[in-house]
Amino acid sequence: MLEIVSFLGLGLVAGLLAGMLGIGGGVVVVPVLIWIFQQHGLAPSIVPHLAIGTSLAAIVFTSMSAIWAQQKRRAIDWPVVRLLAPATLLGGFASGYLAGFIPAAMLKGFFAAFLLLVGTQFVLDWKPAAHWRLPGRGVLWGVGLGIGSFSALLGIGGGNITVPFLHACNLELRRAIAISTALGLPIALFGAAGFVLSGWGNALLPPGTVGYVSLPALAAIAGAAVLTAPLGVRLAHDLPVSKLKRVFGVLVLAISLRMLWTVLV
Repeated sequence: MLEIVSFLGLGLVAGLLAGMLGIGGGVVVVPVLIWIFQQHGLAPSIVPHLAIGTSLAAIVFTSMSAIWAQQKRRAIDWPVVRLLAPATLLGGFASGYLAGFIPAAMLKGFFAAFLLLVGTQFVLDWKPAAHWRLPGRGVLWGVGLGIGSFSALLGIGGGNITVPFLHACNLELRRAIAISTALGLPIALFGAAGFVLSGWGNALLPPGTVGYVSLPALAAIAGAAVLTAPLGVRLAHDLPVSKLKRVFGVLVLAISLRMLWTVLV
């Protein structure tokens, strides 16, 4: 029962972050799931993979809820989404499948290092140069492949990469968040599919899993997240996002340092 309550609480936070910052919530979901799965005595070699695969599957539902809320405000720039989506989809599937074969300690360390960068970026609230603009189709395809690949590898919706990139191209922050929200769906869907395939038939996985996706965790997290994602979208349009980003950045830095400590010690 306590486990389900933890999953539900995690989903509420993930949905709020997805709508408010366009990040899918995986930055919080993955480290918490790693901790929960470790407490239940699962084999260390599968814990990071199961956490990341489950996070991606949950982001599918979170993204749909956030996209609906953003679309009602007509905030999504669909031409930019259509340019980036095919490449992010391809990168997400390939990376999601290959990540299933990466050693657990390496995957966990890579995620912790990524969180450290994300937290620093949010705390410093980095601003782009005034002359930077959105690049052409070819460069956008390369960027899309990179976003999809890294996002699926880390179990995130890609917003931690997409939003800074679009904002660096001098797209207004709320517009960048809306585009990132729309891109999170194909990244998560095909990334999760890759983790399902790479984990299929693994004898170390507990009951109630499909590949590297935990169905009980998915149901609870996704069910709660779809309720709070629209609220997050409303907050993104009503509150000073820069202050929220700094608070979130401090939280992410603390999580990253904790994870790095467990990897190195």
